[in-house]
Amino acid sequence: MSSEQIDALLSYVTEYGMKVVLALLIFVAGKWIAGLVRKAVRRAMERSKVDATLVGFLSNIVFYLLMVAVVIAAVSQLGIQTTSFVAVLGAAGLAVGLALQGSLSNFASGVLIILFRPFKVGDFVEAGGVAGTIDEIGILATQMHTPDNKGMTVPNSQIMGGQIVNFNAFDTRRCDMSFGIGYQDDIDRAKAVLAEMVAADERCLKEPAPVIVVGGLGESSVDILCRPWVKASDYWGLYWDMQERVKKRFDAEGISIPFPQRDVHLYRAAE
Repeated sequence: MSSEQIDALLSYVTEYGMKVVLALLIFVAGKWIAGLVRKAVRRAMERSKVDATLVGFLSNIVFYLLMVAVVIAAVSQLGIQTTSFVAVLGAAGLAVGLALQGSLSNFASGVLIILFRPFKVGDFVEAGGVAGTIDEIGILATQMHTPDNKGMTVPNSQIMGGQIVNFNAFDTRRCDMSFGIGYQDDIDRAKAVLAEMVAADERCLKEPAPVIVVGGLGESSVDILCRPWVKASDYWGLYWDMQERVKKRFDAEGISIPFPQRDVHLYRAAE
């Protein structure tokens, strides 16, 4: 190998060796800075009491976006044209986005659920056409279980695309009950019995005051509405107890609970 070739090789190694070293320095320093930014974003969101699921997810998204910029900067230092590289990434991103548009819709809905918090883990809700207790709020889907303990995975877009009813949104609920009595029975006595039973039950709150009124005149009964306020956790316990206790108390008081009846008249056809 001639001296000219050796000089050319040394010049090539020196030139591109420096580029490689600079590219590595850019990558290492960029990764370190991206890590610092991720930690800063995480701390800022934690101080703002953002949901833990969203904290981890968004901080990682920020980190990887910065790393993409770092890699592009390092590659450009090697003399590689990054314009075509960015164009390829954009085209690939568009193709992936079109292929995963359903998943992206679920992802966007998941972010909205975590941001606006229409419910939290442990709440009983009606959402996405189903009802159940929330077990986990994921980025793409929400895990729930039904009262009879069946697990459900509901896409987040299905939840955000419809009405959400959160039965645990408030500490108290109004327990709506209706009891029918016969038209021949004493309405005032029936209302007094219900008021006495509500007042004697510690689960019924004094404020707001319970409502006990005639709610309608049915085909075979006078319907009396009984609407006490209770703690949300006591709702079903009180509701089920009252159904049995009211039946027994009405029987003891001689108040009838009618059921639909139909009179059938038979006519003998003339022979």
